[in-house]
Amino acid sequence: MKVSEFNYNLPEELIAQTPLEKRDESRLMILDRKKETIEHKKFKDIIEYLEPGDVLVRNNTKVIPARLYGKKTTGANVEFLLLNNIEGDIWECIVRPGNKLHVGTRVIFGDGLLKADILDIMPGGTRKVEFHYEGIFNEILDKIGLMPLPPYIHEELKQKDRYQTVYAKYDGSAAAPTAGLHFTPELLKKLEEKGVIIANVTLHVGIGTFRPVKEETVENHEMHSEHYYIKQEDVEKINQAKKNGKRVISVGTTSCRVLETIADENGMVKETEGDTQIFIYPGYKFKCLDGLITNFHLPQSTLLMLVSALAGKDFIMSAYEEAVKEKYRFFSFGDAMFIK
Repeated sequence: MKVSEFNYNLPEELIAQTPLEKRDESRLMILDRKKETIEHKKFKDIIEYLEPGDVLVRNNTKVIPARLYGKKTTGANVEFLLLNNIEGDIWECIVRPGNKLHVGTRVIFGDGLLKADILDIMPGGTRKVEFHYEGIFNEILDKIGLMPLPPYIHEELKQKDRYQTVYAKYDGSAAAPTAGLHFTPELLKKLEEKGVIIANVTLHVGIGTFRPVKEETVENHEMHSEHYYIKQEDVEKINQAKKNGKRVISVGTTSCRVLETIADENGMVKETEGDTQIFIYPGYKFKCLDGLITNFHLPQSTLLMLVSALAGKDFIMSAYEEAVKEKYRFFSFGDAMFIK
């Protein structure tokens, strides 16, 4: 299958640069994959499409303010992006300018609140970095770090928490699971009052989520790896829904990737922790997932391939065409889609 089959024309003005004032006022495109029909709603109308006993599986990872601006001891400006916590205070980082940051270089951030030594050059040009500080690392990041916004967002984010879901709990992501950005505490409360069950998974989203597919054929692309875990209490909610013939609906492609990684052939899941490189594209048979809430994805991206696997490529591509025509807002701060 050619990667070019997943291309579409997107006017640049439709790429959302800032979040809406109210999270659940974004637009929601409803895709019925059996009837191949499309409806246009507001996100808060999602409540009409969820039934008592349905399980909504959301990713409760928290984005860390992983972009740091500092100076070498020579005074030269540098930029670090935290990727993975290797162990203790040792991290894998993307560094700029890469050609000036050699092993042994020391970098100072936040007037000395944080210092870093480059230990090694890793495959792909990233650096193994050891941080030195007094106090609590995450509190220092909150003070001096910036949210690592995607490369297609050029506006400054006024409020850090708008690139964070309202239920974000566990630090570790370099990017937000953006489908969850539309939920408010009030909407979640209404859903629970209706009898919708909320379950959590944790998948720490890596910067690889923005990496373009460079291969010509889909099958030749190698997926990046992301760390996940799911707790027993959440496993029980999902398995109970499966036994009762209720739907398991994923909030976002990250939750979807966890469910499809851990599910057996009957769609049952178990408490587990690991790394996933699952690559879902048309032809894939879903084991656990019955529905998906998701944002609109980049042309030729692995995420567009995933939603095409669920709803059918031709239907998805025509839905995207309609979204462009109807001037939906695209990508991280954009509008949403519910595939049912």
